[in-house]
Amino acid sequence: MSGNRRRAFLVSAVVVGSALTMTACQDSGGVKDSGSGKSSSSARTSGDQAADKSKGSDASKEAGNDASKGSGNTDGSGVDTGDGTREKVEQGCGANDITWSTRSESQAGGYVLIIAKAKAGITCYLPAELPTVAFGSDGTEAGPAEQSVGEQIKLTGNVTAYAGVNPKTTDADGGKELEHIIVAVGNDDPNPVSLRVGTITVDKPVVTNWHTSPADAVPFG
Repeated sequence: MSGNRRRAFLVSAVVVGSALTMTACQDSGGVKDSGSGKSSSSARTSGDQAADKSKGSDASKEAGNDASKGSGNTDGSGVDTGDGTREKVEQGCGANDITWSTRSESQAGGYVLIIAKAKAGITCYLPAELPTVAFGSDGTEAGPAEQSVGEQIKLTGNVTAYAGVNPKTTDADGGKELEHIIVAVGNDDPNPVSLRVGTITVDKPVVTNWHTSPADAVPFG
C-alpha cells in the first residue's frame, strides 16, 4: 500500500470512529441534535469526504505512475533506469534450473558430452563462460579446451546446450579412475550436480564452452 493510500485509509478510519463515538454519546445522554448541530456535522462529513476523494485521487495517480514503471518480471516490462528507459531483467541459469544428461562419444579420442536443457516453464541464460566441471574428492577442475570465450545461450523450450569434456589429455599411463563428474554453472553456483558418466580415467581434463550444436562441443586437442 502506498503512503498516500495508507494516509487516506487512516483518515477514513478516524472519521468513521469519531462518528460512531459521537452517536454513542448522544444516545446514552438522551440528547437530540439541534438543526444547527446536524448542519455542522454534515458540513464536517462533507468536507472530510471531499478530502478523502482528493487523497484517493492522488493515491490513484501515484499508483498509476508506479505501474507504468513495470515490475521487470514479465514480457514487455522492465526495470526503470531513471531516464525513461526500461531494461529487461534476465535470469541466469543455476544447475537446479536444468535437466542434465551425458553421453559418451568416441570422436577426438573419446570424450563426455554434457547435455543441458531448461526444466519445464523455466527460461534462463547460460553465461558466456566455461561450465565448472570437477572430478573426484579432491575437486580437480577441467581447464579450457578452447582459447576464446563462447556466447551466452538462452535456454528455453527445446533449446539445448552442449559442452564436451575430455577427461584425459595426457599420453602417459595413470590417472584417477572415476564414474561421476560434478557440474555447475560457474564457480558460484550453489547447487552443483553429480552426473554418472561410466568409468573414465582423469588426468588434466579440459572442457569446451557451451554450444547449441553438439558438433561444436568436441574437445579437440
